[in-house]
Amino acid sequence: MATANKNLSVYQKETIPNAKNLRFGVVVSEWNSEITEGLFRGAMEALLDCGALSERITRWNVPGSFELIFGCKRMANETDVDAIVAIGSVIRGETKHFDFVCSAAAQGIKDLNLQLAIPVIFCVLTDDNLQQARERSGGKHGNKGTEAAIAAIKMATLGKN
Repeated sequence: MATANKNLSVYQKETIPNAKNLRFGVVVSEWNSEITEGLFRGAMEALLDCGALSERITRWNVPGSFELIFGCKRMANETDVDAIVAIGSVIRGETKHFDFVCSAAAQGIKDLNLQLAIPVIFCVLTDDNLQQARERSGGKHGNKGTEAAIAAIKMATLGKN
């Protein structure tokens, strides 16, 4: 397991560029809101800790992880942000729906990174069960939202240092 013995929330602040002059977008899936709200909290805390100003962070909600792609595209086209974090959670059920949604979300966000002039960070948990999702959204493995925010800062400043 990739996250075994790894806390996703650990970063060395002195190695992260200051985010004071950056604008961030966060698109959050309402599906599995217990998990996505935890991821959002982790992302916000990391952005603010690294100097981002709350008034320069825009949040939009979408119904589910499948809709993250359209939400991120609209945000990129209609707002002035330097990076977008796409937050979602898909938990395996009894049907193949899980596979289709996970694949579409990953491919769609990848496509946005090829099409857009700003980075879109993939922060979609794809877990087998609710416990795994909890462990990665503020539980024993830390918070994937934190990791995504740090990636957003680094990607927004890529080549500018």
